[in-house]
Amino acid sequence: MGGARRSAGGPAREDVAARVLRLLAERDEWLAVAESLTGGLVAAELTSVPGASRSFRGSVTAYATPVKRELLGVDGSLLERRGAVDADVALQMAEGVRRRLGAEWGIATTGVAGPEPQDGQPVGTVFVAVCGPAGGAAATGKVAALRLNGDRAEIRRESVRSVLELLAGELSENARAKDTEQNGGN
Repeated sequence: MGGARRSAGGPAREDVAARVLRLLAERDEWLAVAESLTGGLVAAELTSVPGASRSFRGSVTAYATPVKRELLGVDGSLLERRGAVDADVALQMAEGVRRRLGAEWGIATTGVAGPEPQDGQPVGTVFVAVCGPAGGAAATGKVAALRLNGDRAEIRRESVRSVLELLAGELSENARAKDTEQNGGN
């Protein structure tokens, strides 16, 4: 799972979990994770990388809807109106775990891995979110809506990869913005 992967005949390619942790360590920032359908797989992927403790703060597996509301601070009326499988719920989970665990970055997964639909959403509907610092006390977030195929295990694995890729993209974009700001350009 963690570490470097080697393509046939090519050099080792850093996997996404290792890349995320390296980017966070370079910035001296922390990551917190809120998981629903992935049930701890994101945290397991991150902690499989040696040295993860430099940047990984912890995780909350908020599988039950009341845990999303009570522990992560997801708006109760939002959960009642739309259910737990929703883009805004994912974003609030990411922000909630970020605040709750005292991290600069929070990521979240929520969705339907199957075998049955949930909250009116078909199997394979997944939302992954990232929430990070925007300066001061403000936070900024991004959500990706996924429509995944495959069995339960495949949907969960792809959700893990997708949320880590979303975070890697945000960390890279955030670093470019800081470089531009420091260099006085745009």
